Amino acid sequence: MGRKRAPAEEPEESSRAAGACVLVVLGGTAAAAVFAASDVAGVLTLWVVGVVLLWRSVRRTANPAPPPEVEHPSCRECAGHEPARIEAQKGMLFYSFVLPDRPNHTHVHLAGEVNEA
Repeated sequence: MGRKRAPAEEPEESSRAAGACVLVVLGGTAAAAVFAASDVAGVLTLWVVGVVLLWRSVRRTANPAPPPEVEHPSCRECAGHEPARIEAQKGMLFYSFVLPDRPNHTHVHLAGEVNEA
């Protein structure tokens, strides 16, 4: 009988908390060095860093992705045609298509729920 192999140990993954602690320690050391050089320079540095971090945070959240474009339902009959009428009733969208080869026929699609604001 052969010896069983021990499972290989997986390397530990570094945690985000450990990285945050390292950044806090490095930032605190830098702030202490600036304060040791001059109290005024330390206060101004903290203000500048705070304003820059606030600006980055606002800039990141103030420009959300553009809203998705309205996709019209399509099938074999109405593919490539623009809807003649779009109606919203009771939280649903109704797309009406007038087909060029069938002028007396209206093709209707019912879309799911609509979030009306």
